[in-house]
Amino acid sequence: MLKRFASWSYAGPVAIVFAAFLWSIDALLRQSLYSLPSMFIVFSEHALGFLITLPWLIKFWPKIKTLNRKTWISIFWVALFGGLLGTLAYTRALSYINYIHFSVVVLLQKLQPIFAIILARIILKERFKGRFYMWAFVALIGSYFVAFPNILPQWQDGGKNVFAGLLAVGAAFAWGSSTVMGKYSLRDLDSRIVTPLRLGLTAGLSGIYILLFMKISTIPTLSSEQAFYLIAIVLSSGTVALSIYYFGLKKVQASRATLLEMFWPISAVTIDWVFFGHSLTWSQILGAILMLTAIYRVTRRSDLIHQ
Repeated sequence: MLKRFASWSYAGPVAIVFAAFLWSIDALLRQSLYSLPSMFIVFSEHALGFLITLPWLIKFWPKIKTLNRKTWISIFWVALFGGLLGTLAYTRALSYINYIHFSVVVLLQKLQPIFAIILARIILKERFKGRFYMWAFVALIGSYFVAFPNILPQWQDGGKNVFAGLLAVGAAFAWGSSTVMGKYSLRDLDSRIVTPLRLGLTAGLSGIYILLFMKISTIPTLSSEQAFYLIAIVLSSGTVALSIYYFGLKKVQASRATLLEMFWPISAVTIDWVFFGHSLTWSQILGAILMLTAIYRVTRRSDLIHQ
């Protein structure tokens, strides 16, 4: 069954969209972690994920020992930007708006395609036809309307929501560049090799930061509820989603992958509506339609990209 799915031509896009859906429930799970330092959350979830994927690391260790310098640089980039800085910025952005309003943080996915497409052209030498840029622009316009239901950003709570948006821009670059570098490292590698390496390196980097810059007395003790939600994150929106995403990324060009990931804000806004009663406005519905249309066209039209 799994082999049949893996051979299906749409297995890659479906995997990325499903991973994006899992990411959209992440903010729900993090609500009970608001009292924990952001760096501690990053370390904990990546350390737990690394322990789960450790058997893969052991299995593929002979292959890992043969990796060249460029591959290690790309994996380190993914761990630093995609794992540490991207997750940290995302977590900090959510903490500034008290984990309630998703719309500002959804800006994460708005600028990510811009960074990813530029880097895909520079690093991966992907070439695009004019129609690709047109649909990418349509997706960005739609995503803006999804993120900002009032059309313009609102300066409220002392501008904390805007600061959260600035953090989201940083996360957009971190994750956009991580998509491209992850695609580079997956060219000749099994996703089961990249996943534990990324998790382990991110856990190591965040652990070093905690040891160097955080006092031992400030490191919190996890409650049973917080431990439960950390494990839930790892088994859904964390390690599991990451593994599914890398499976899909190996089969999809980086430029397309970053647009497919924009299913995240659509599902995030829907969750915001269902769980918190924040109904979709006409502009969000219009934006979602534009985004879905653009994602479909980019996925279906092979003539949008020069081979």
